[in-house]
Amino acid sequence: MSRRERFLRSPEFRTGPPARRRARRFLLVGGVGAAAVLIIAVLWIFHSPGGLPEKGGPVPRGSVPRLTAAPPPKPDIIVIPPGATLSALLARHGFSAEESYALWREVRPIFDMQTLIAGHELRFTMDTAGKIQTIVYDLDERRYLRVERVGKRFLPGIENYRFETRVAMAAGVIEDILINAMDKTGEKIALALAMADLLAWDIDFNTELRTGDAFRLIFEKNFREGEFAGYGEILAVEFLCQGRRYEAYRFVYPDTGLADHFDGEGRSTRKEFLRAPIPFAPITSRFSASRLHPIFKVYRAHYGVDYGAPVGTAVQATADGVVTAAGWNGGAGQMIRLRHANSYETMYLHLSRILVNVGERVKMGQAIGRVGSTGESTGPHLDYRILQGGAFINPLGKRFDPVAPLRKEFTAAFKDEAEKFRILLGEPFRLF
Repeated sequence: MSRRERFLRSPEFRTGPPARRRARRFLLVGGVGAAAVLIIAVLWIFHSPGGLPEKGGPVPRGSVPRLTAAPPPKPDIIVIPPGATLSALLARHGFSAEESYALWREVRPIFDMQTLIAGHELRFTMDTAGKIQTIVYDLDERRYLRVERVGKRFLPGIENYRFETRVAMAAGVIEDILINAMDKTGEKIALALAMADLLAWDIDFNTELRTGDAFRLIFEKNFREGEFAGYGEILAVEFLCQGRRYEAYRFVYPDTGLADHFDGEGRSTRKEFLRAPIPFAPITSRFSASRLHPIFKVYRAHYGVDYGAPVGTAVQATADGVVTAAGWNGGAGQMIRLRHANSYETMYLHLSRILVNVGERVKMGQAIGRVGSTGESTGPHLDYRILQGGAFINPLGKRFDPVAPLRKEFTAAFKDEAEKFRILLGEPFRLF
């Protein structure tokens, strides 16, 4: 026992002279006060917004640092390479062959994980021990597969993203190229390409755009979990090109649910042929009855239109058809020839690669080959030609007829729908 404790318990402390009684009162009061201060300090620390300071960290004067929860672990993302197997992907995260088989077997009733698509993502979340806790794989833009590990079990489920489609509007003026004009509206290149595809039957965006041309359109924007997830349908578009106005309005048939785009008079925007086999490629040589040949330096007819593009650029069929020739053809190099309806044929010359076979049916817009510089060619380009009834025609001078016009019984419904879009777009562009 300390000297202080012996003094406090001694008879002298309790019954001593006045000085000692005063000391006793002082010690008692001081002890109670110190205890009160200590209790208040502890309560303040534990109940203050900041809580206790981090271990080892200094306490800033006038404040107490806040305690923050640990952030959720970031998923480990794997982009699935071509030819990869599920077991090989899981082995990177310590899965044995038996565990990979168990996972596949338990998930298979709702999704076969052996059918993972190259280029898609697998997202793994780990536990504190570094073992896979969850696996997420997007089935499409709206749904995903989630597999959770519980002990030795793998519990799968298909869940929906929070998905929202909003209607938006954009307008722009062409100064040089369409992509730059769309970029200035704050929208992405994908929207410019979609609009060009919609109007590709009427406007050759390689050759016909001029400074001062303008556009405005109403379209859908998709959002997944609050983040932009791409564009939906183009609902209406008005495009002024060289003083000529082009319109397109989307209409869904009430009886079938099928949709198409029509101009203000109910004519389909789709035509028999696309205007060009390569979107946004510059024309390096035009159809001509007498052109100086770049190799032989003599004047002779050039029955096609040359599009300059890098080797490997996709070449698309300009109409539905059947492949009648695909292979080497002398000065034309690697060449494809297609037969179409109404006695039309198309030819695609100087290719570096052919993607179709003779006898194969192809669709409008399908990639059938790649740009090259084979045969009599001085550089990478595509020589595109059209024949009608066996005679060459100018691809740039031909205006093709629309296909699948609006069904007459829905004329009134379409005009009502188109008028609503016109009101939203505003006053029509002035023609000059």
